[in-house]
Amino acid sequence: MPAVKIVELTKVFRSGFAFVPTNRDSLHFAHRLRLTGIRRIRTVALDSLSLEVEEGEIFGYLGPNGAGKTTTFKLLVGLLRPTSGEAWLLGNNIRDISSQKEIGFLPEQPYFYDYLTAREFLDFYCQLYNLSKQARKRRVSELLELVGLQDAASVQLRKFSRGMLQRIGVAQALINEPKLVFFDEPMSGLDPIGRKQMRDVILRLKADGKTVIYSSHILSDVEEICDRAAILSQGKLHGVGQLNELLGVRKQLVEMSIEGLDETSKAKIKELASESIERGNRIILNISDEVALKEAQDIVIQQGAKLLSLIPRTESLDELFARKVE
Repeated sequence: MPAVKIVELTKVFRSGFAFVPTNRDSLHFAHRLRLTGIRRIRTVALDSLSLEVEEGEIFGYLGPNGAGKTTTFKLLVGLLRPTSGEAWLLGNNIRDISSQKEIGFLPEQPYFYDYLTAREFLDFYCQLYNLSKQARKRRVSELLELVGLQDAASVQLRKFSRGMLQRIGVAQALINEPKLVFFDEPMSGLDPIGRKQMRDVILRLKADGKTVIYSSHILSDVEEICDRAAILSQGKLHGVGQLNELLGVRKQLVEMSIEGLDETSKAKIKELASESIERGNRIILNISDEVALKEAQDIVIQQGAKLLSLIPRTESLDELFARKVE
């Protein structure tokens, strides 16, 4: 049985109003409205998503801003109701409140009672699960150790760094010892140390038999720790699998840095590049085609411009991802 099964899940938001135009200008305004009607603006945030995540996986959920990642999570954890389609968590339909008993959720922008200490904050949420005083004390200690905040247990959350707040949010999401955990952009805004700490926590959860689904823009982290990933764009699923399978082969590029081209030559040479950046009198190009590279070099020679550098490199994960999504 998969940890998550999603079938044709769709979410449509309706907001604002759009007037249908008419050419009967002589009619009274109210009469025109009655004839033509008023339609609400319809936005498809998630479009017929079908997806399965196996138990024990670390599953990456990728996509640009506005792709529908957060909407998916909110539908699955019960914060939004689907327009159509069905989904099951650990065998329970998401329309059944019992589906939420064994899940944990860290939203992208969680709210914390920042006047509480880390220990008080976790104890408060433990009480919502009706844990006894002794059980709360034990569970809070376990969670603080898991996320590496034992030494900050008595520090108010208002004094926490962004990385520490992310870790206390993870701890809060794990109070009920869930089998399935959703993290929405858990590494957003973290420095390299904070990201490593978050990766370690996620790997620890996998080692404990948890299923972790998290969305991210940081592809190197997804490549490093995820078993599989899905790519979402404009509410539609564009593929599921290992990241290297989804994105394909990276292009081999040559980065050219040139100085002294006139405007006409700049326009010609930009057409040969996959990407170009101008910095004053200097232009930096990425070229992936050998023929285009030779043409670019000919332009430099003909114009008597200065070739500052010619550096071979491999397309980055972010560049490859942007190219695939676009």
